[in-house]
Amino acid sequence: MGSSLTCAGVVWALLSFLCAAASCVGFFMPYWLLGSQMEKPVSFGTFRRCSYPVRDEAHQATIMLEQCGRYASFQGIPSLEWRICTVVTGTGCGLLLLVALTALMGCCVSDLISRTIGRVAGGIQFVGALLIGSGCALYPLGWDSEEVRQTCSNRSNQFELGSCEIGWAFYCTGAGAVAAMTVCTWMACFAGKRQKHYPY
Repeated sequence: MGSSLTCAGVVWALLSFLCAAASCVGFFMPYWLLGSQMEKPVSFGTFRRCSYPVRDEAHQATIMLEQCGRYASFQGIPSLEWRICTVVTGTGCGLLLLVALTALMGCCVSDLISRTIGRVAGGIQFVGALLIGSGCALYPLGWDSEEVRQTCSNRSNQFELGSCEIGWAFYCTGAGAVAAMTVCTWMACFAGKRQKHYPY
C-alpha cells in the first residue's frame, strides 16, 4: 500500500485537516460573540446560543437559563444575515472537510491523487475558504438584531459591538479559512505524484 502524495502532498494533507478542523470547530461553537445579560455571560454563534432568558411562572419573573443550545428552528435564528452566514459557512466547512479527508486517504492509497486532482482539490479548498470568509464578513451585519442588542447594552448595531466582544470561535473559523485559502491552496498544486504512462 503506497501513497499517491509527494512529501509536499503529505504536509498539505495534514495542514488541510488542521485548517478544516479549526474552521469546523469554530463554526459549531457558540462563542463568536460574547456579552452579558442580567449579569450572566451570554454568547452567540451563527446558529447556537449560550444563556437565554425564560419566564419563570412560579416566581412570575424572567430568569437566565445558563445552558447552550441551537435555535429551535432555522427561522428562529435572530437575523436573515446570520441565517445566510450559517448556510454559507457550513457549506465552506463541508468542502474543506471533504478535501481534507480525501487528502488523508491519499496518504495511504496509491494512484488516488494525481497532479490534476491535487489542483482541483486546491480549487475546491479555495472556494470553501472563500465561502467561510464570506460568512465571517456577513456575521457583523446581524449585530443589530434585538437579541444581540439586549446582550450588548442596547448599543450594538451593524459592525458596532456596543459592550460585547468577538469570541475565540470567530477567530478560529476565520484563521482556518485564511490558512486554507493561502497555504493549502498553493501546496495542493504540488501534492500529487506525476502519473506513470504505461506503454500499453
